[in-house]
Amino acid sequence: MSRRRPTTASALIIAACVAGSTLTAAPASAGPGHPGHPGPPGARPGTVQLEHLDRGLVAAATGDGVFLSWRLLGHEVTGHDATGLTGTDFRVYRDGRRIATVTDSTNYLDAGAAAGAAAGASYRVAAVVRGVEVDRSPAVTPWSQAYHDLPLRRPADGVTPAGEAYTYSANDMSVGDVDGDGQYEFVVKWDPSNSKDVSQVGYTGPVYLDTYRLDGTLLHRIDLGVNIRAGAHYTQFLVYDFDGDGRSEMMLKTAPGTRTITYRADGRVATTRHITMPATDRRAGYAHTDDYRMSADDYYHHLVAMFRGWHAHPEVTAGHWPATLEAAFGIAPAYDYPLSQADAEALVDHFIDGYAPARSARNMLRAFEGFIVDGPEYLTVFDGATGRELQTIPYQPGRHDDGLMWGDYAMARIEPGNRVDRFLSAVAYLDGARPSAVFARGYYTRSTLVAYGWNGRRLTQQWYVDSGWTPMTNPFNDSPHGRDGTDAEFATITTQGQHSISAADVDGDGRHEIVYGAATIDDDGSLLYSAFAELPPPSAAPGTMARLGHGDAMHVTDIDPDRPGLEAYLVFEGGPWAPYGHGLLDAATGEVIFGDYTGVDTGRGMIGDIDPDRPGFEAWAVSGIGLRDVNGERIDTRTPGTNMSIRWAADGTTQIVDGAIDQTPTIDDWRRGRLLTAEGTRTNNYTKGNPGLVADIFGDWREELLVRTVDSSAIRIYLSTEVTGRKMYTLMHDPQYRAEVARQQTTYNQPSYPGFYLASDTDFGQVPVPAGRWGPCAVTPHGASR
Repeated sequence: MSRRRPTTASALIIAACVAGSTLTAAPASAGPGHPGHPGPPGARPGTVQLEHLDRGLVAAATGDGVFLSWRLLGHEVTGHDATGLTGTDFRVYRDGRRIATVTDSTNYLDAGAAAGAAAGASYRVAAVVRGVEVDRSPAVTPWSQAYHDLPLRRPADGVTPAGEAYTYSANDMSVGDVDGDGQYEFVVKWDPSNSKDVSQVGYTGPVYLDTYRLDGTLLHRIDLGVNIRAGAHYTQFLVYDFDGDGRSEMMLKTAPGTRTITYRADGRVATTRHITMPATDRRAGYAHTDDYRMSADDYYHHLVAMFRGWHAHPEVTAGHWPATLEAAFGIAPAYDYPLSQADAEALVDHFIDGYAPARSARNMLRAFEGFIVDGPEYLTVFDGATGRELQTIPYQPGRHDDGLMWGDYAMARIEPGNRVDRFLSAVAYLDGARPSAVFARGYYTRSTLVAYGWNGRRLTQQWYVDSGWTPMTNPFNDSPHGRDGTDAEFATITTQGQHSISAADVDGDGRHEIVYGAATIDDDGSLLYSAFAELPPPSAAPGTMARLGHGDAMHVTDIDPDRPGLEAYLVFEGGPWAPYGHGLLDAATGEVIFGDYTGVDTGRGMIGDIDPDRPGFEAWAVSGIGLRDVNGERIDTRTPGTNMSIRWAADGTTQIVDGAIDQTPTIDDWRRGRLLTAEGTRTNNYTKGNPGLVADIFGDWREELLVRTVDSSAIRIYLSTEVTGRKMYTLMHDPQYRAEVARQQTTYNQPSYPGFYLASDTDFGQVPVPAGRWGPCAVTPHGASR
């Protein structure tokens, strides 16, 4: 069989594909002339491992014709003009006939498609480089509406040990190319209806993670088992190609009982396989049948054991804590130590029925159940396509105890299992080339982060950050927040973390740092800064230097294009003990550019280009802060929503996704009003009201909205069909944005941002242009054979 000799351009493509599977790109820090990322002296383009994606062509029928949208790939860009990036043009084909050549965007409205024939039409898009057609996409047919339903297989309902029934709803999501075909698969977390915050008492159902193709094919289900509690703070799952083989892995916290389930075509279970417990745990007698969920009676006996061992606790023997529990509770001495069983029970009764309720009426410890404060904890890497376990290691760090050392008994509200079980996760290019996984535990008191590399066979710990314990004089009556830990370098990162985390090149060296709220960890695991400021006159301690502290929302990108570097906008909840209720920070130094003291918990905040007449992003927050420009000037007392933003409009402005609990989600524009009402769908996580995912998963540079249907029978993927004349490579080929999408599912879901200024007034000459040859390995060049 003879083959056509490929064109010169096609031959270059094939050679590039054979040479390797990573995308050669200039790090954002080396973007040409980008003032926010000048890079170190002599910085040169390097190789950043990013996904090889296909054209991502989608088509949707609209009232004006068929709307087509596709990707410009990062390595296809060679330059820019006033409205976008250049280097590759596109030819559009309907039913094999060329109908248009598009040079100024990556979308097209086929207004000539006959209404009746549109549904059955076949569309393809071909890339054109220097006049040569170098590849043609697979054919697609139009969606009947501007959305696609991805069918789901909902888990069966269940009943807790307390006899309470629960059902399941689709929750947070992520995407990854798990099989290397250039198309994303969809990972869906299933949350039970009794999902809990870590401060809430009660049993929960197990958590499941499903991986689907776009057509609804369920590849596998990971059942985390009974020893992983359900809630926003417990399961942070990373979906990413960590080893550069072109296929995404999954990495998350697991426990005894975690298993992978695969299915036959008819829906029946094909295989069930548990993770591999470390040999030391097996020898110690741990098993996958273990159930560490505490009943109220279990917790009572747990306290008895804790109290009987009080005399030997290291903090007691060191003289840091009271020598007796009577002294800790402020009652007269009555017992000899070590405590007998009967004396320990008497003290537990006093603690539960007297001391705890006197501290707060919410302390109802007789009802404490459903928590997991014992048993092994693991970190497992799974194959994204099959769900097969690749490696399991002990989770770092372990919980140590039920929260006693973490301060969970020290505040007025006694909340065992709370501060100890606060988890975060992120993907970061710590070396500027390969992705690492970062997992964090704790942020109110002891604060820890650990970075891992994955080479396809084993995890390698790259660095470990630990603030050390926050000292307490009495673990049953103290204030451990805002207090230095015991570690010499990382003592000040305590109480600085947020309910999210970002990876961004804040210092312009081509490598990602970990923006951990008001503290930032450098790429090598050292402390870059921990931000403090002076408490103002209205505060609780005027003139005192205090941490900026913990908050619920954080946004890191180039917010002010006229100011060098990246900025971070955060809100803070410390009230009278926080110098600011909100603030815009220099992301490289932690310096506050502008901010206001509020004296209250400022619980929500957001940024976006909602006013195209003003340069830079606007910022806004609750607590009467209003709408601010990049200089901190209040420009309106009104504000948009704060739950989630989306890049939906043709002009590059930012829109807001609104709607929580049982409201229908909407996409709203500050000037134009409502752009979309997502009928028949819902957002997630109660008042947080976040979609399953907002990300540029296919089509042009704009983001898709992924929300569950009301009955969770499908994920509905909405596509913006507003024709745009802006030409931008897929945001998934920006290292920061791609990493942000991977971490979007973490705890309080926050929007994903690129590592450069992207708004209605973007100067495309300042957009970092990926370097290297055009090499779309996932597609066949037109005129060449595989």
